[in-house]
Amino acid sequence: MARSLSACRGERTAPQRRAVLLAGTFAMALGLTACSTPAPSRHLTLPTTTIAPRSAPTTGPTTTTGPTTTTGPTTTTGPTTTTTSPASSYLSEGSSGPAVLALQQRLSALGYWLGTPDGTFGDATEQAVYALQKAAGIGRDGIVGPVTEAALAKGVVPVPQSTSGYVVEVDLHDDLLMIVDNGQLKYTLNTSTGGGYWYTDDGVTALAETPTGHFSIFRQVDGMVVDSLGELWMPKFFYEGFAIHGDSYVPAEPVSHGCVRVSDEAIEWIWANNVMPIGTTVWIY
Repeated sequence: MARSLSACRGERTAPQRRAVLLAGTFAMALGLTACSTPAPSRHLTLPTTTIAPRSAPTTGPTTTTGPTTTTGPTTTTGPTTTTTSPASSYLSEGSSGPAVLALQQRLSALGYWLGTPDGTFGDATEQAVYALQKAAGIGRDGIVGPVTEAALAKGVVPVPQSTSGYVVEVDLHDDLLMIVDNGQLKYTLNTSTGGGYWYTDDGVTALAETPTGHFSIFRQVDGMVVDSLGELWMPKFFYEGFAIHGDSYVPAEPVSHGCVRVSDEAIEWIWANNVMPIGTTVWIY
């Protein structure tokens, strides 16, 4: 494990501050409504034709044909029924309005932290959507379309492992951070953990992986920590130089050197509300 006991290891290089993952994409699928006006009913009457009598042998009387039968009225079909497909909204970073507010309220009700719902789809909302998509096992694109809406309506949440005590759990399989109190899931955050690549620092080559096991928060810094690997915002150390810390770049995939990244907004909320005080148990599996 190439982590220093005394040095706080950063999780990204200094130039890598923030890659905007996705410009707001908002596509509206509109249902097409066709309006068909039926032709008025018409009564068609053909003229009566009488065949003139022909000269007949003097042996018989002249015969005149009977009147021609007039056709009945033309049948008119009823009004055309038009089916209009419901419009499907796609919400993503940059979207705003009542639909976004409803999305945020539903995510918050399920414990996906995003701050105070305000009707604007920003980074914190995108992080919450990532977390929902991870828990549901669906595409992790941060865009709310029909599949994500279905998971939201179903109320999908991750299942923690702990059953007692106050525990911060990090599920490396789904890359989710959960705050659990006596087995009850309180909050779920998107996280990005060790990316599984090899890197070299101070002449030492190591694998970017997050340690597993049961730990506890033993040290914290209320501010920025900078070292050879990058920056850690308001880190809470749980093992050697590994920490849960804020970062401006927290994608839906594991990319860190081994620390547990959460968004800058999330770590600031954690500090402001004393969510992870010194001594908090941390499970990583």
